[in-house]
Amino acid sequence: MKEKDRKIKGLIFVISGPSGSGKTTLVNRLLDGRDLKNKLVKSTSFTTRPHRSAEEPGKDYFFITRDEFNALRSAKKILEWTRYLGYYYGTPKDHIDKQLKKGKNILLCLDFRGALKIKRLYPGNTVTIFVAAPSLTMLQKRIEGRCSRTRKEEIRQRLKLARQEMRNSRKYDYRLVNKSLQKSVGELKNIVLGRLSN
Repeated sequence: MKEKDRKIKGLIFVISGPSGSGKTTLVNRLLDGRDLKNKLVKSTSFTTRPHRSAEEPGKDYFFITRDEFNALRSAKKILEWTRYLGYYYGTPKDHIDKQLKKGKNILLCLDFRGALKIKRLYPGNTVTIFVAAPSLTMLQKRIEGRCSRTRKEEIRQRLKLARQEMRNSRKYDYRLVNKSLQKSVGELKNIVLGRLSN
């Protein structure tokens, strides 16, 4: 373990999965469960996409302009970032480092590039978990259902990204196939509790 990692007490759990895999629902159920309610802190990302009516700024995302995002990136205030469907998303460095030094355990939802970047930055403290749909056919149906009111081009892009992420799932510490929500929540909880008890 590197010297930097010895000074950090908390763990980072990075959860990835393609659009339609159910990872967001799993994460919300995990955080709402009494077993982990006070043991995990969900990181809030920066984004340049518009604020949706159901979202709470500062809780769901920090909504910023593209110029603000570029300034933070230039100042090395963003640990990892990605461009998705025309918008930028990034993980705030100061928030992550502050929580880890306090001994807090952090939960991040990232794409595979972000997951691997965090693993490189915090090798002794990062646990990566990939959430997969039972099949590509089912994933396609979920994406098409989610994007029924959007352009066909967006559906095509989401499917292309989903296939790319599925190919990279072998690089994760754990791979969870989300066939049943209740069963998957239990599996995810067992992974997290198991690593926290080590």
